[in-house]
Amino acid sequence: MKAKILLLEDDLTLSETVVEYLEENGFNVDAVYDGEKASDIMYEQNFDIFLLDVNVPFINGFDLLKQKREQGVKTPAIFITSLNSMNSLECGYESGCDDYIRKPFALKELLFRIENILKRGYFHETNSRVKIDENIEYDTNTSQLFVDNKEFSINNKESLLLKLFLQNKNETIIHERIYETLWQYEETPSESALRTYIKNLRKIIGKEKIVSIKKLGYRFTS
Repeated sequence: MKAKILLLEDDLTLSETVVEYLEENGFNVDAVYDGEKASDIMYEQNFDIFLLDVNVPFINGFDLLKQKREQGVKTPAIFITSLNSMNSLECGYESGCDDYIRKPFALKELLFRIENILKRGYFHETNSRVKIDENIEYDTNTSQLFVDNKEFSINNKESLLLKLFLQNKNETIIHERIYETLWQYEETPSESALRTYIKNLRKIIGKEKIVSIKKLGYRFTS
């Protein structure tokens, strides 16, 4: 399944150029031109990454992302802006962005930054420990789970799977998207291995957290 990007850019020519380039490189892109529309669509839909211009109508990019972070939205975000002062850079990171690219930029550089964030299975979290339940936490840096402060280690693919679930809580994730996330191009996805990873995670965090959706995939409930 293609990664889904929200692009907030009020320069129509640049917006069209970025959308065309990213779609040619395998992404689904929704483009909006003002902060209010971006806020609405962020509420209505889930995205894998935000690309946000700063100086846009109604709500600027900094304020928009700050609002979303305060509401608990952890989708990674890249600011694309002509602002180049150190103060602007500081404001960008303080509002909760994960990367920052200055205009004018090469489209290939933007693509590299997007792919770099997505390959890490990264989602924005100021604290490396993500709370899954009252007594369950996951450390995104060490890939360790803590249940009642007892430490459990999980392997790399189980970690990638858990990150995918945490990025898409209460959403049905189809098998194809899970395979694309867990297995590299040169690897052959394994249904039986996936079932094993699911079983191992359920043993630690509880069977009810990962729901099987017959013939479709899985849903992580929170």
